[in-house]
Amino acid sequence: MAAGRVTPLAELSHFLLDMDGTVYLGPQAIAGAAEFIAYLRASGRRHLFFTNNPTRDAAAYAEKLSGMGIAAGPEDILTSGEATVRYLLEETPHRRVYAVAPPSFEAELARSGIAVVEDGAEAVVLSFDTSLTYGKLKRACLLLAGGVPYIATNPDRVCPTEYGYIPDCGAMAALLEAATGRTPMYVGKPSAAMARMGMAKIGARPGSAAMVGDRLYTDLAMAHSAGIAGVLVLSGESTAEDAAAAPHRPDYVFPSVKELTDALRAADSATPARPGPSP
Repeated sequence: MAAGRVTPLAELSHFLLDMDGTVYLGPQAIAGAAEFIAYLRASGRRHLFFTNNPTRDAAAYAEKLSGMGIAAGPEDILTSGEATVRYLLEETPHRRVYAVAPPSFEAELARSGIAVVEDGAEAVVLSFDTSLTYGKLKRACLLLAGGVPYIATNPDRVCPTEYGYIPDCGAMAALLEAATGRTPMYVGKPSAAMARMGMAKIGARPGSAAMVGDRLYTDLAMAHSAGIAGVLVLSGESTAEDAAAAPHRPDYVFPSVKELTDALRAADSATPARPGPSP
């Protein structure tokens, strides 16, 4: 949290949950993740899956989670792609963009009424692009050198997978910065605005909410900037040593969500009158 009292676990009734490195790695659920979600539901807590990875839309993520035995629908998910679309529509006049993005995110932009174009772009939109080509980088560099606005979905440098870490949007932004000197406006975590979007979707207040994730510089930085509890799990990118050296230390650190479930159970058992979630 921003400062002062650390919210006891039993008082946390709303959870924003990172996915990559927190509830799964690649195609495999992290041990205990399904049980963690089941316990949140059984204990009357609300949750929202919250990811900086825009390579799938909410429906595709819900299908992936459900296939791992983790109950989820599209309404349970907020991606940095959706947040970027909302930002473009609500905060900018840009309706024609050059997208350095995979086809899935290009389709999400198009469904929202934002045209993905080669010529006449009003902004460059960068995402974690698993279809990245030199041609895309070249076109983006020329547009950025011309001064068009520059927006990116997320600052993650790497994406955790079951076989190791691969370059994410932040690494691609670093390449474009080296070529053009331009840095984007990031919409996703650690933006407090994305936290507010997520909390609004589940009716959370800062005093009752927590962000659970595996990255100090996105998940936990967002928790700090939004004034909510930060729970670090060590099943993804960050280590215990990283947490100890962080300028803003997490409120809680667990090896994984399995141990977080155990801690919530213990806290609830010791607090019979735990308040339920807001209506």
